[in-house]
Amino acid sequence: MQLQDIPRLKHVNSGQFFLIAGPCAIESESMALKIAERVCEISNKLEIPYLFKGSFKKANRSRLDSFTGIGDEKALKILRKVGETFDIPTVTDIHEVSNATMAAAYVDVLQIPAFLVRQTDLVVAAAKTGKVVNLKKGQFMSPEAMKHAVLKVKNAGNENVWITDRGTMFGYQDMVVDFRGIPTMREFAPTVLDVTHSLQQPNHKSGVTGGRPEMIETIARAGVVNNIDGLFIETHFDPANAKSDGANMLHLDRLEPLLKNLAVIRKMVNSL
Repeated sequence: MQLQDIPRLKHVNSGQFFLIAGPCAIESESMALKIAERVCEISNKLEIPYLFKGSFKKANRSRLDSFTGIGDEKALKILRKVGETFDIPTVTDIHEVSNATMAAAYVDVLQIPAFLVRQTDLVVAAAKTGKVVNLKKGQFMSPEAMKHAVLKVKNAGNENVWITDRGTMFGYQDMVVDFRGIPTMREFAPTVLDVTHSLQQPNHKSGVTGGRPEMIETIARAGVVNNIDGLFIETHFDPANAKSDGANMLHLDRLEPLLKNLAVIRKMVNSL
């Protein structure tokens, strides 16, 4: 599958990176529609192909009392409504084999979380739905090792696979992006840079992940210069009160100026 073959994906001939953006988790219908509407306005103006991302459930939480979701079916129905309302593709992550068929009925892209990307049954189940499978690179994995995750999808009969780099664990409480891995992984599949998760600071004593959102533009610029195929950016109109990953999300008001700059950089790179 080529990018232009994904239903409802627009502006695929713009020469730009594509954008996966949205909240970390679906908190309510109104918040999802509000974020999607604004990102659609920006991406349409800049002619950047856009996919809305939102987790229907957060299974990987540090603390038992952390927010995990508003209910699986309720959140998935919101994702479907976002897609239908704005005529855009949608992305969500799955955590168990049983999630694959369920989520595939509502979204266009199934994402495998970084901590689960070596789980063969989960990857194969996602592949067998026929949906695009977005494999998050494990924080503990080399770029070269992602070849085998990609092959699991392809050997299951699905050529529609992407890789997303979300940084590599550096010590106990930091992440780094090794940009040498981008050309390596692009040999295996289209490659996305998860800008916001790459700036997480996990394993804090409080049990709530920290982050460095002030570095978002720095990481995003480097990805665009190095020919990344897509960018993944979690965004929210009120990150301080977001129910998940607010510490490393981009405020929605800052998305348009960021993407304007990045679009100019990509145009310059394409002209070289």
